[in-house]
Amino acid sequence: MDKHLDKDSHANPNPQDKTFSEADYSLQSLLGGMSVEKFLAEHWHKKPLLVRQALPNFGDWLNRESLSELACQENSEGRLVQFKRGECKLEYGPFEPETLQALPKRNWSLLVSGVNHLLPEADWLLHRFDFIPAARLDDLMVSFAPPGGGVGPHFDSYDVFLIQGQGRRRWEISAQDDLTTVEGAPLRILKEFRVDESWELEPGDMLYLPPQLAHNGVALTDCMTWSVGFRAPKAEEIVNQFLTYLQDKLELPGMYDDPDLKRSKHVAEIPTTMLDWTEKTIRAAARWDKADITDFLGRYLSEPKAHVYFDPPERPKSLAAFTKAIQKKGLALDARSQMLFRGEAFFINGERLEASPGLSSMLKQLADKRYLLPSECMHAPEQEMIGLLYIWYQAGYLFPAE
Repeated sequence: MDKHLDKDSHANPNPQDKTFSEADYSLQSLLGGMSVEKFLAEHWHKKPLLVRQALPNFGDWLNRESLSELACQENSEGRLVQFKRGECKLEYGPFEPETLQALPKRNWSLLVSGVNHLLPEADWLLHRFDFIPAARLDDLMVSFAPPGGGVGPHFDSYDVFLIQGQGRRRWEISAQDDLTTVEGAPLRILKEFRVDESWELEPGDMLYLPPQLAHNGVALTDCMTWSVGFRAPKAEEIVNQFLTYLQDKLELPGMYDDPDLKRSKHVAEIPTTMLDWTEKTIRAAARWDKADITDFLGRYLSEPKAHVYFDPPERPKSLAAFTKAIQKKGLALDARSQMLFRGEAFFINGERLEASPGLSSMLKQLADKRYLLPSECMHAPEQEMIGLLYIWYQAGYLFPAE
């Protein structure tokens, strides 16, 4: 098996490992010498940005064979897009190796989402984009396509950074307002596409695209594309989830009664007293404040996706051994863990913790950096902080660095 696909390896690199040194792919290189402030002011959500050699010498982390291995794993999110006689065909994984080996020489794409959960390198790369709030960061998708391969002209509802790995791909963009899609197609393929501008990307080049910008990527050679996507919940989704959140915490005493009931002229007419009582009850139940919104959003945004699960250690260390290990080597969040905070409220994988003043500073470091150095673990308030970290370690949320 490819060394990158070792299932026993943790999905998060040692922050001190030189292989993942920030010097390799600095933020300055990533944005082409542009400051984060300038990028956010002039490009984010506004216009594209092409950066040549944003990640110099990038591209050898995956190839067709190793991506295919990922697409065949039970815990991966794979899709296969093929165009046959002008029609788009979409299949979902996991796939059989024979299916992927028998594909033709042109006009298809294999896409695997959530590769940051499967490869340490991919998780490390995803977090080069931590200048965007973690609450917005979604995942890293990798695709392979032979010549002519792509998913057709389309648009995304979110921001995306497209990083060229192996090979070359031509990207075409259009500022068109017409975003009508082909009826019945399994993907949001545009019915009409007008090319305004195009570029050929080579290994290490990166193209940023804002939401709703029509684009089309076509492989010129066998090529890999790494896509860093961002989360943009729909208003309807947020409201529906919040109503579910309110329902789960709903505790209202009492029930409808009408001891002063009078005979009605129309037996089928809904009584005014029942309408008034229902309105009053719903208004009382539907009250919320900023604290409710914070609690909901923290839990909702940190909740793992439905297919994500954690692997508790098969033979967990004792508390004493765990303490010794992290004080010697540090610790890191598992790549699947999402940790957010607001004020003194911390959220990890859908769970909430109200931190005491003694823990808050260290937990913020862990949430921001996703790791703690040995020196930082040495100064942890042992009984409270170490105990909390140990609980998360037993759940598979974090692990001692290796």
